[in-house]
Amino acid sequence: MSHDPWRPEPEEAAVPRATAAPESARTPDGGEAYEELSARIRQLSLDRRRLHRLLDAVVALSADRDTRTVLRHLVQAGTDLVDARYGALGVLGEGGEIIDLITVGVDGAEQLLSASGLPQSHGLLGSLIEEPRPLRIDRIAADPRSVGFPDGHPVMTTLLGVPLTVRDTVYGNLYLADKKDGTPFADADEALLTALASAASVSIENSRLYGRLKRSAEQFQRRLLPVLPDLSPLLVEARYEPASELPHLGGDWYDAFGLPDGAVLVVVGDVTGHDVEAAPLMGQIRNMLRALAFDRCGPPSLIVDRLDRALAAFGDPPAATLVLARIEWIPDAGYALRWTNAGHPPPLLITPDGAVRCLAPEAHGIPVGVEPGLPRPDHEHPLPPDSTLLLFTDGLIERRDRDIDAGLRDLADHAAALAGAPLDALCDALLGRQDGYDDDVALLALRMPRLAR
Repeated sequence: MSHDPWRPEPEEAAVPRATAAPESARTPDGGEAYEELSARIRQLSLDRRRLHRLLDAVVALSADRDTRTVLRHLVQAGTDLVDARYGALGVLGEGGEIIDLITVGVDGAEQLLSASGLPQSHGLLGSLIEEPRPLRIDRIAADPRSVGFPDGHPVMTTLLGVPLTVRDTVYGNLYLADKKDGTPFADADEALLTALASAASVSIENSRLYGRLKRSAEQFQRRLLPVLPDLSPLLVEARYEPASELPHLGGDWYDAFGLPDGAVLVVVGDVTGHDVEAAPLMGQIRNMLRALAFDRCGPPSLIVDRLDRALAAFGDPPAATLVLARIEWIPDAGYALRWTNAGHPPPLLITPDGAVRCLAPEAHGIPVGVEPGLPRPDHEHPLPPDSTLLLFTDGLIERRDRDIDAGLRDLADHAAALAGAPLDALCDALLGRQDGYDDDVALLALRMPRLAR
């Protein structure tokens, strides 16, 4: 068969010849050259793997916003990168003292710190604090600066430490001890750990700024919410919990106050959106509702209808969901709830025996700010003595991985089990059902007096 110059060679022939050792390197005289070439290739492969691991560690650090979580990831990444048995990060205070210690690989670290306290800023650790530059020790016990280990501390032989600098300030020091293969720390280990610490400083600064921004946003949001008055004989508790992930300003709010005719007006609402504009709009809507409620003590539907028409005066009317209700005393009948719902999650009523009723009539209104003039129905329901009324925003029952109806059932089940709990404990328990929330949460709880007035 004639050879076709355009046909590729068989797979066997396509193997690069560079994978085989050069002829000169395979001769006795070329043995050293071949070994040197092989060592360089192995080192290049090792350096490449280390670079990938370093980049992966930096990406992982950048994904977290909580400062302590970032620091723990940093210690874990450092020990993994250089295959060290032990890792620790000492966070420094303004005076250079160690104010926090995060460890990896030390069994019973919490009990050890509880018994011996945080390390003091002397010895080898102190030398790194005094001179913030990489420190490498091949034999800890032989170093004159070593002061030994406290009781119960694992004995360590080698040490590698690098400073952690954030905006030209030494934030802390990262320490590694004892490589798993028993060899001392090398120049490559020091360079790798220094690069990791340098990259981590950006993540630490970002997490600190994130925490500061989140605290400021939360404080601003809380200042927009009212201090609830004494509504005796009714008991009232309120809670606000910001979303866990983003330091945004939300539009969730609650309010409760007495009216001139003796009724108590309560409201929980949520302005659409999570941006800088949502929180001020929430404050405006809350104040408008107060003014409208005091102007004429009419039914809730009338107050919300007036609010809807007032919002139409905005060039781009904000939309909001809310439940507005009057708690009224009816002679010979007791307390009753009269409310209207504008596209909001329904209230829950918990009776003393643990029964829970979802106050969700078929007819309800649309959110305010959408289409003024549509009818808004009022609803009524008795409030038995010692019963508890819960009003809340959707952040309490909504999660990305769960249907909102399932969240409402879960809330009702928890509330039923807490029917006899003090009102403040009930609120804390309902908010404590999970570690964090995808959205802001506003919760308002009212308990009726035990005996009729």
